[in-house]
Amino acid sequence: MSTADPRPATFADAPAITRLLNEIDRIEIGRPETDQHSVEADLRHPETDLTRDSWLAFDDGRLVAYGLLWDESGGERVDIDHYVLPDHQATGLRVLAAMEDRALAKARANGADRAVVHLHLNARPTTDTALLAERGWKTVRSHHVLRRALDPAADLPPTPPAGVRVRACASETDRVRVHELYQRSFAGHFDFQPRPYRLWLSDIDADGLDWSLVWIAATDDLGDAGFLLARDDREAMGWIRALGVLDEARGRGLGGFLLRHAFARFAARGRDTVGLGVDTANATGAPRLYGRHGMTVHFAVDTWEAVLG
Repeated sequence: MSTADPRPATFADAPAITRLLNEIDRIEIGRPETDQHSVEADLRHPETDLTRDSWLAFDDGRLVAYGLLWDESGGERVDIDHYVLPDHQATGLRVLAAMEDRALAKARANGADRAVVHLHLNARPTTDTALLAERGWKTVRSHHVLRRALDPAADLPPTPPAGVRVRACASETDRVRVHELYQRSFAGHFDFQPRPYRLWLSDIDADGLDWSLVWIAATDDLGDAGFLLARDDREAMGWIRALGVLDEARGRGLGGFLLRHAFARFAARGRDTVGLGVDTANATGAPRLYGRHGMTVHFAVDTWEAVLG
């Protein structure tokens, strides 16, 4: 068996990358849940130069490791994705080492003295995390991917709380408003990076988004105060990409109302499951909100951090 030197990815590699990620999904969570359009969106990331920020490693023609790097901060914070099959840890380390070098170069080009690199891995990953720890990586946060079964007979459109109205995101003005609400409601969250409107559209893969599944909640006294952004292009389940409520509107039931509204819409579309991701240390009480509405843990994800330089 021979392993070739890693090479950059191209957009044409999306099918092979999707197959690798689904092979890893089967090992980590028991079934494939990666869609090719999501891989393609990552490869189109505006802060990624595929010639320098992506890595593919093959063993006798079989893709066994994949890495992608992007920089949303313009400073020291750099994000990477890194995937490797269990029997190819040495190859995975070669890719990781190249990514670390590139992350430090990116951060220094931004004017920073160091790079603070984050990597998200399943809590029981195909990556040998002991090898990460030997290189100075450590876990700094945990997230849960939650899911809930849907029933069209039970998940009916909810009645809004008193003084609350909801509307679909139907215009460019509404999209700009959702962006504003997103930036304000997530500003205090772990690892949040402020994003201008056009880059935010790229982050959420707006070209592939069904905007009828994005809603804005308003109150009589505050006006627009919350939003929910969902998407229905995942084969495995309907997906809630983000749910945010402004600080001054918390405690009025907006989050729960928007959540039940999304459940009803997905159930009416014939979906049998809906999912979302949540920071387990979220200070706004989001994990408790989701638990009260019947969402349970599908799998856990750890954020690993390395400080380089």
